Amino acid sequence: MKGTFEAVTGDACPPAGNASERASAVREAMEGLLQIRRLMNGHLTEPLSGPADWERRQPVRAVALILEAAGIPPSALDAEGRRCATGYCVRPGEQPGTVRVEWLGPPGSGAAARQHEALQRCARALEDAGWPALEYRGARKQRWLEAEPLVQRGR
Repeated sequence: MKGTFEAVTGDACPPAGNASERASAVREAMEGLLQIRRLMNGHLTEPLSGPADWERRQPVRAVALILEAAGIPPSALDAEGRRCATGYCVRPGEQPGTVRVEWLGPPGSGAAARQHEALQRCARALEDAGWPALEYRGARKQRWLEAEPLVQRGR
């Protein structure tokens, strides 16, 4: 892969290129995020001590990277802007610094029937990475997560 790494939010066309190259780039990006945590949080041996300021300033990118690194599939749009893959979709939350995670798929994909289970998998991955997430249910039984970075002591 060439160029700048971009985490997949699930709200665009899938990244071009080889799947194994993408997996390698995701691993490197996640290792970079953990290194940022080690350096910025002052915990050289505990990178999961909580999100660093970089993540707090770019929550959509951080959460998308965490989900992709956890092996959770992203949703995607085709060239015409139609949903073409089932998976997570990360967007800014209603409150500053929060993120909304939805489980979306093309019409007839059955994504809605798997929302709760899939979002719980996302919530576990986010929680493990210091981003607690709560599940909400709205109109038409639509479910989503709202995640925000763990508050660190002494900050």
